Amino acid sequence: MSPTAGERPSHLTYVDLVWVEARIQHWIRFGQIAADQVLDRRRRRVGFAPGSVFAFVRWIVNEIGTGASRLDVLRAVGPGWPCSTVPGVVSGGDSLLRVAGWPRVRQALAAIDAVEALGLDPALAAPDHWRHVHNRLSGRSHAWAYTLARHRAWRLRRALDA
Repeated sequence: MSPTAGERPSHLTYVDLVWVEARIQHWIRFGQIAADQVLDRRRRRVGFAPGSVFAFVRWIVNEIGTGASRLDVLRAVGPGWPCSTVPGVVSGGDSLLRVAGWPRVRQALAAIDAVEALGLDPALAAPDHWRHVHNRLSGRSHAWAYTLARHRAWRLRRALDA
């Protein structure tokens, strides 16, 4: 259910999306959208429930070429939860992966594609995997592959905590 104009449930983390053809593109790569509001032809605001994981991609081009490429994998926060600030994300989020520059963004997108190739929703992958990808890309190294065995182990650990 989408909120009406000016109305926003306070428990959601909101992301402002922009699409100006061949100039500015802010989009969601993966994640379960809980609220969606169209602001105008070029702008939308989407909301995510606390605890859900999503990827937010920002790309801007100028007269010379690509001005900025960024990708953030975030976990939506609830009221009072600690969080990192990210431009375009209202309330911020728990940062699992943050990369800038097209070469690293391309590697992060490839890591997302690899999780999808296993038949898994990247939003349901272990949050530690996205932290691992962040750390390896920050160190200019290659991340270990996410496997079905790692996913199963994470789900079993999560079930024990419940």
